[in-house]
Amino acid sequence: MAETRIHAYEGMFLFPQTVAADLQGAADHVLEVLSKGGAELVSMCKWDERRLAYDIQGNKRGVYFLAYFKCDTQKLSAIERDARLSEKLLRSMITRADHLTAEQMLAMEGRQQLADEIALRKMQPAAAAAESTESAASSGGEAESAE
Repeated sequence: MAETRIHAYEGMFLFPQTVAADLQGAADHVLEVLSKGGAELVSMCKWDERRLAYDIQGNKRGVYFLAYFKCDTQKLSAIERDARLSEKLLRSMITRADHLTAEQMLAMEGRQQLADEIALRKMQPAAAAAESTESAASSGGEAESAE
């Protein structure tokens, strides 16, 4: 009978810049890939949005998500395959995280900050629309008073 070996892993997932409009969808996709492979998520965060060193599928910028998880070594290939076949992901890289303690992995937890950023991004277009309406109304009032 095969012995079950569970190790800690670090996964970096690269999405195109267009995902910045739907960060929740990107986070859910990472969770879906990991849970489909039977992984236990330790922590996850949006790592960065940055310019890529070279174009990947026509994308010059990307959004990186970093996830720490525990998984059976035999199921890791299924996770890597699902990430590679995903049409939403540009690239992914999964490595063993033996160099980190459980506390260090938990310290990288960023789901609350991600939720805050998602809420803030939803509020920004509404605030910008209200501001442009307000400025249009005030500039219209100034034009009338100038006549």
